[in-house]
Amino acid sequence: MLYLLDIFGTSVFAVSGAFRAVKYELDIFGVLVLSVATGVGGGIIRDVMIGYTPPAALRDETYLLICITGGLFVYLAARKIAPRWDYVMLADALGLGVFAAIGAAKASLYGLGFIGIIMMAAITATGGGVIRDVLVREIPAVLKTDFYATAAMIGGSCHVLAGHLGYSGSIQLLSAAAATLTLRLTAMKYRISLPNVKSLSSSPSELTKLRKIGKEEKKDQQGKV
Repeated sequence: MLYLLDIFGTSVFAVSGAFRAVKYELDIFGVLVLSVATGVGGGIIRDVMIGYTPPAALRDETYLLICITGGLFVYLAARKIAPRWDYVMLADALGLGVFAAIGAAKASLYGLGFIGIIMMAAITATGGGVIRDVLVREIPAVLKTDFYATAAMIGGSCHVLAGHLGYSGSIQLLSAAAATLTLRLTAMKYRISLPNVKSLSSSPSELTKLRKIGKEEKKDQQGKV
């Protein structure tokens, strides 16, 4: 079951990554690169961090084949898929829930603590998207928009809580995936996101210079008095 869920999440994220390549009108190689990076990037980062090497995506070629298939599908059918982007986003939310749950489960299996499990849930769910955005020179979406990584972290917390309450591994997986999915869909429907930091009127160094100049002027005025 866990394997099938992982394959499903990989295929969904691969399609999402390939569409970012379409946005920038990349060639077919670029489409496949973003498809693979998004589909298996988060899982590879997670496996390396917890010491599961070689990563699952490199042990089983099914993951890479799924990503390549998803990339080719988007390359050939992008014009037909784009008008149904809402379905793609729904599938992406499902993939987020699945990956958050798998990340939490694998971290728990390797004996990580509460924080570690939450981190692996978020990294598994968002790591591929971060790599994708960096490759096309964008600020990663998880750092500036959407209730995305936060939903995965809360899902990881639910996995830990269910474990502490004595529920089985299946229930822990289900609770993590359901919580992440519910939060993500709610955020999509009501356009919920975390508050952004307000931009400064100038750079910190310039503001520091202005403060020092203001102090010097104040001293001069006091000296004249």
